[in-house]
Amino acid sequence: MKEVRLHIHSEYSLLYSTARINKLVETAGHHRIEALGLTDTNTMFGAVPFYNACVEAGIKPIIGIELTLKGVHQDAFCLSLYAENDKGYQELMRLSSESQRRFLSLDDLAGRTDHLFAVLPWEESEAAYWIRLKEKGWVKDTLEKYKDTVAAGRLYLEWPEEEGTAGLEEWKEAARAFDLPVVAGNNVRMADQKEYKALIALQAVKQGIPVREMDLSDIPEHALTPFPQESEMQQEAAANAVRIADACAVTLHPSTPSLPSFPLQYKNNSVEELNYLCREGLKKRFSSPSAQAEERLTYELTIIENTGFADYFLIVQDFIQFARAAGIAVGPGRGSAAGSLAAYVLEITDVDPLKHELLFERFLNPDRISFPDIDIDFQDDRRDEVIRYTAEKYGVSHVAQIGTFGTFGARAAIRDIGRILETPQALIEKLAGYIPAQPGRQTTIAETIQDNADMKAFITREKAAAAVMKLAAQIEGMPRHTSVHAAGVIVSRHELTDHVPLLYKEGNVPVTQYPMGVLEAQGLTKIDFLGLRNLSMLQRMEELIKRKDHQFSLRNLSLDNDAAFALLAQGNTDGVFQLESDGMKKALQQIRPDRFEDITAVNALYRPGPMEFIPNYAARKHGKEQTEFPHPDLEPILRDTYGVIVYQEQIMQIAALMAGYSYGQADLLRRAVSKKKREVLEKEREAFISGAVQKGYSSDTASKVYDTIVRFADYGFNKSHAVAYSVISYQLAY
Repeated sequence: MKEVRLHIHSEYSLLYSTARINKLVETAGHHRIEALGLTDTNTMFGAVPFYNACVEAGIKPIIGIELTLKGVHQDAFCLSLYAENDKGYQELMRLSSESQRRFLSLDDLAGRTDHLFAVLPWEESEAAYWIRLKEKGWVKDTLEKYKDTVAAGRLYLEWPEEEGTAGLEEWKEAARAFDLPVVAGNNVRMADQKEYKALIALQAVKQGIPVREMDLSDIPEHALTPFPQESEMQQEAAANAVRIADACAVTLHPSTPSLPSFPLQYKNNSVEELNYLCREGLKKRFSSPSAQAEERLTYELTIIENTGFADYFLIVQDFIQFARAAGIAVGPGRGSAAGSLAAYVLEITDVDPLKHELLFERFLNPDRISFPDIDIDFQDDRRDEVIRYTAEKYGVSHVAQIGTFGTFGARAAIRDIGRILETPQALIEKLAGYIPAQPGRQTTIAETIQDNADMKAFITREKAAAAVMKLAAQIEGMPRHTSVHAAGVIVSRHELTDHVPLLYKEGNVPVTQYPMGVLEAQGLTKIDFLGLRNLSMLQRMEELIKRKDHQFSLRNLSLDNDAAFALLAQGNTDGVFQLESDGMKKALQQIRPDRFEDITAVNALYRPGPMEFIPNYAARKHGKEQTEFPHPDLEPILRDTYGVIVYQEQIMQIAALMAGYSYGQADLLRRAVSKKKREVLEKEREAFISGAVQKGYSSDTASKVYDTIVRFADYGFNKSHAVAYSVISYQLAY
């Protein structure tokens, strides 16, 4: 008979289980378990990674949840629910979401279990509780209520591994009396038995008490092992577990991104509306638009129409218009969106892509269709107002912030374990101090022990230290609490609980249970609403200036103020966005900016790798070094950066000029060569040289230019982003 385990809590039952999903799947494979059921408490945090890990390992995933319900008579008890199909999966998401807002009762399940299987757990259900207290009348009331509520043929009683347990004979009698099948199960909270001490530690951390005060009877030693099939009841229970597993078939396919339809004001459909607003915006931005601007806008609108992203642009411009009307500061742009003329004329951005030679294809590539990503900065103290406006406009059930997890870092794990083991504080701090603090990267306990001979010798010598480190390493990296992503917001045409379960944070703010990576893989549309403190400062500065100069506007500020450039050239940049570090000040003193393009270049060059070209840029700017170009034809592209390839857009322009690439193809080339895969580099070399030869260049010249592209592909910075953020730098310098 197949091996099936249905009642499993993963690490996403926060501080309740040590069973990591990858370890569960690995252990299941070792025991030849063919199907696993996930039943985390009231939440579905781990559903998608669990599903994917099982499918990859050839194990059938059963998506479930352990729901806490008001008792029929008193207190709170558990019910395990499993999705039979996609409709059942959606019902679980809705139930999980509701359970985060209020305490559910059995009545809340009425009429909602047609696509679910329900199992009353042996350890945690109300019926089993009354069995153990020998309250036969209340057992009868409880089971009758459950049987009346759950759809016919879908309610089971869990049959545990240990058959000598008190009350189990009465449990069997109840199953027969109410014609309820039994199903194999145990509350698995460990992937294997070696995790038991870590599980106890996790519970002690949760309760905030030392391990010695823990009641270990509350923590059964249930690890993931095959279910015994010796007795008749065990065989019957195991067979029913197989029946449930065979009946369940959820398919988590990515959905097509579907934004709400934008409420139209002027035209009959979103494409016409976008065209109208863009044409009006073009006249506003350029009093007499050039042929280049007209042609570029028509080109962009054609691509936006063909890709079906008109509603996206309309939605974004609408909440930005709201912010501006409400006096909320909005950033001049962020990321590759600043390369879009449509975004500029809609006033989504304040950077003219024609003036700054920014490329639309770096933002939305017609040769590689992916959902556009317009990230918007708002003043940080009023960002929530814009999110609230968006939720009210499209419906609070259609908009949610993105959830994240706070995990046990190495130092936090050491301190928590040290505390519950009652380790002297001096020893805890000594151990935590061994973990190096590296910005942007968390060093693990295992890496530190391997690399630090002093630490290795110390924990070998000190038993108390070794005990702390062993347990800390076991819980390190596990999710500890939920949090909210700094910027990400999901906006959907459909009710979000059709696609993702929700949490509710302070002020009843809906937050997705799934983190960003899972949401994007599921096809949900993310918009980043970022809060930027510098914009709040600029807003206050502008308000102060307007007391004397009523016409003043940062948005209309010309980018050629000599005093601002002089300030930057001196490196006097405390409080100036992006330019505050000592290294950045030194770079500014070398380059001595006297035009806006120099600020953009400094922002792009001051990073590991390209910063080695700062001296070349500075020396060429000031005539101390001759400016050289890979080929004379590239001078128009590289003149502003003195022959140094600073931007990704320059790579794209070179490929278009010399090898006849479209900008879309050139963007694909840029992406491909930056990965530095040998076979890809050679394939792209052949295509580049072939295109260049057709345009009259020698293969030797083309090969040298291609080598230059490859060298700078890693270094090149997104010019659209550099220009947009340099505007904020300049405004603060001004």
